[in-house]
Amino acid sequence: MIVKSLEDIVGTKDDVADGNWRSRRFVSAHDRLGFSVNDTVIKGGTKNYFWYKNHIEAVYVIEGEGEIEQIETGKVWQLKPGTIYVLNENDKHEVRTKTDMRMVCVFNPPLVGTETHDEDGIYPVLTLEEVQE
Repeated sequence: MIVKSLEDIVGTKDDVADGNWRSRRFVSAHDRLGFSVNDTVIKGGTKNYFWYKNHIEAVYVIEGEGEIEQIETGKVWQLKPGTIYVLNENDKHEVRTKTDMRMVCVFNPPLVGTETHDEDGIYPVLTLEEVQE
């Protein structure tokens, strides 16, 4: 059984920040479960382009408000607590926040925990072997 609290993660290597967001990595590839789970906060009043070319992501909003745009279609959805979106087709997307937004994010394949977005908004696929070298 794996049991963790936010206080166990804050300030450790599993507390990753990059520009407009901060992600606390609760479950990662190190846990060998086939998925990862993050508690992520995106700063309010920001525009954030992402493209998970290598991952499927499900995001459940628990705090804050904003919107998400699917880049290929231009379709926009409002985001608020209780909303989930799933990037099941590796969708290029932009998250625009009105307020700080806190979300639970699930990735498949799992993140190793140290990933940050590259210039294209992509997380690389890292293996445990690569990060342990």
